Amino acid sequence: MKAIILAAGRGERMRPLTDATPKPLLPVHGKPLIEWHLAALARDGVREVVINTAWLEEQIPAALGDGSRWGLRIRYSMEGRDHGGALETAGGIAKALPLLVDRPDECFWVVSGDIHAPGFRFDAEQGARFAAGSLLAHLWLVPNPAFHAKGDFGLDAEGFGLADAAGPDGLRWTYANLALCRASLCAGIAPGTKAALGPLLFAGMRERRISAEVWRGAWENVGTPAQLDALNGP
Repeated sequence: MKAIILAAGRGERMRPLTDATPKPLLPVHGKPLIEWHLAALARDGVREVVINTAWLEEQIPAALGDGSRWGLRIRYSMEGRDHGGALETAGGIAKALPLLVDRPDECFWVVSGDIHAPGFRFDAEQGARFAAGSLLAHLWLVPNPAFHAKGDFGLDAEGFGLADAAGPDGLRWTYANLALCRASLCAGIAPGTKAALGPLLFAGMRERRISAEVWRGAWENVGTPAQLDALNGP
């Protein structure tokens, strides 16, 4: 199973650091954020990775190359070059689908290049179980951070995401930007179209075709210079 790392965004809240550097290349404990994902994917048996790019996109392949230093093959979906800017999450996935799958029922890992979850495992057995089913996506959720206190989704007792309500525990959770995804989730988006992922997830949840689980390990959405400083602190 391949993976896509989402790395196209401008990182407005991270300015001025992102005026000269794409956010996924900002360092955490001595290495770029995105390299933590590449090392984890390689450790867990993924061998092919697609990275979508837009903002300052030439810097990303210059920094990461073909992936051989991690035992990976990296290919790039260059939204800036081809479309003049980032296509948002679903649009970026849709453009990259020819690099990720051959058929709409095939699956892949999705991870944002600007999160830090050093203990997360891209578990091949869980990926295989997901691929053998028919769900559109399986999401990892985290307790709501202070900057997103209302969360995104509920989680029912059977492990399905809830678009419109809290779960039976009364809680809503925040999407961790980690997922298993079936290509058919985004296959209806014409390549080059800007499209957000949220509406597709909400629609899939209403059809009970998206499952989820809570990730309680270390996780940070590195959105501001202060968050980056805190993550790099002692």
